[in-house]
Amino acid sequence: MRGLLALFLVSVAAGFAQDPQRMDEVVKAQAAGNRFMGAVLVAKDGQILFDRAYGLANVEWQVPNTPETRFRIGSITKQFTAAAILLLEERGKLGIDDPVSKHVADTPAAWGPITLRHLLNHTSGIPAFTAWPDYEILKRSPLELEKGLMRLREQPLEFAPGEKYSYSNSGYLLLGHVIEKVTGQKYGTFVHEQILGPLGLKDTDPDSNAAIIPRRASGYVLAKGQLQNAAYVNMEVPHAAGALYSTTHDLMLWTQALMGGRLLSAASLEKMTTPGKGDYGFGLVVRTVAERKSIEHGGGIEGFNTQMNHYPESRVTVVVLANVNGPAATKLAGQLGDLAHGDRVVLASELKEITLPVETLRKYVGVYQLAPKITNTIRLVDGRLTAQLSGQAAYPLFAYAEREFFLKIAEAREEFVTDESGRVTHFILYQNGRVQQGPRISDTVADRVEITLPQTVLERYVGTYEIRRGFDLMITLEGGQLRSQATGQGAAPLFAETETKFFLRVVDAQIEFFRDDTGAVTHLVLHQGPAEVKGQRKP
Repeated sequence: MRGLLALFLVSVAAGFAQDPQRMDEVVKAQAAGNRFMGAVLVAKDGQILFDRAYGLANVEWQVPNTPETRFRIGSITKQFTAAAILLLEERGKLGIDDPVSKHVADTPAAWGPITLRHLLNHTSGIPAFTAWPDYEILKRSPLELEKGLMRLREQPLEFAPGEKYSYSNSGYLLLGHVIEKVTGQKYGTFVHEQILGPLGLKDTDPDSNAAIIPRRASGYVLAKGQLQNAAYVNMEVPHAAGALYSTTHDLMLWTQALMGGRLLSAASLEKMTTPGKGDYGFGLVVRTVAERKSIEHGGGIEGFNTQMNHYPESRVTVVVLANVNGPAATKLAGQLGDLAHGDRVVLASELKEITLPVETLRKYVGVYQLAPKITNTIRLVDGRLTAQLSGQAAYPLFAYAEREFFLKIAEAREEFVTDESGRVTHFILYQNGRVQQGPRISDTVADRVEITLPQTVLERYVGTYEIRRGFDLMITLEGGQLRSQATGQGAAPLFAETETKFFLRVVDAQIEFFRDDTGAVTHLVLHQGPAEVKGQRKP
């Protein structure tokens, strides 16, 4: 529901082969207005192609970032944790298919099928502790791991272990606990002594609020165009899910060592980099887009966003570390990766709109499959194309080439690809430095048709439905029109498709109402994109 009115946040990929000047221009475009502050590094075969820093490590004292600045890396920590588990497996201390109950005491019966593998690849079903309603309060205090684990034990699983992928920091919190139980050492001590030290990573370690850490950046957020200090987080809380700091140079060395077999055996590295559900391996995302394989992970923690991409076939590594929250790190990593491979990158300021004939635009109308349960619907409305991703609003597309379009509401580009006959086969979406493509599954668009229902039927659905604690969906009836309003959001009209099914026009979403044997409405289900969320009717 939080993304009910989510916008495209799309970056344009398309510029100049391994050109440091062009790389600098691309980074500076993001650094404008303090949207990016941090350090970036691009390397091939361990040889540095681009290595610069931007903005300030400390705004109050006007201390600039440098390539030696240390940044909190957030969830990039997870690959170090995954490597530690595989290292312990190689030493015979555990097995990744061990049940969690073998290493964690007093696990509930529902956890019986959960293995360490499920924790590593986010398929355990254990809810994320960072999504707890009171997390904003909990994150300010030192982590009492046992109390945190006790609370996790009390919560029901979100799905059967192994059934699907759902990113959860709780899994890596548990893996940190397992490392401590198996080794008898603190997580940070084991990682430092067995991984960081032997590999010569002198600028990487668990962060600490109390310790004096030279060259450590402060973290910021951008609010209404102005930098502010980021909210406080006790660095004991992220633990094995996100507590490390590092530098661009150390992360390059880490990638060389990990991928070069200096830490793990070939068999362990294969386990770590084999994608499962959600393209997730162990602490790493592994995906192939446009025939280019990428092994990557990002991180986000108060005041910091990070992204590290490694392209194994070309042996190119890109590291972007930012000390201001926002999408710039992920976007830049993708753009710099494109430039390192000789691709073009076109900045939003360089796009110029052109006018295309309606006959040309009509060729692109249709439905494109971007992912399971996610489509991109292209319509022709009043002589202009619009694009609508599942669960989102429709936005106008503006042509800057015959088959290439951009959005003005945000940095965005969509490209339509044709075969030799000129028939459109698929489209390519450039989003936040990532490239996704989807085949055309229909050349027509079947829009939903509204029907009229009696007032007495509409009145049945009026009420408040609890989506989750503290977040409701209110259904009201005004002037014969049903309206839905989520907590903290505006109201939107609902249009009947059947007696029990309604749809919204402001976004691609549907609501279905359910009744018991007496005819009383008991709950609703919100369908938005791939999500299906139940809301129980309140008395």
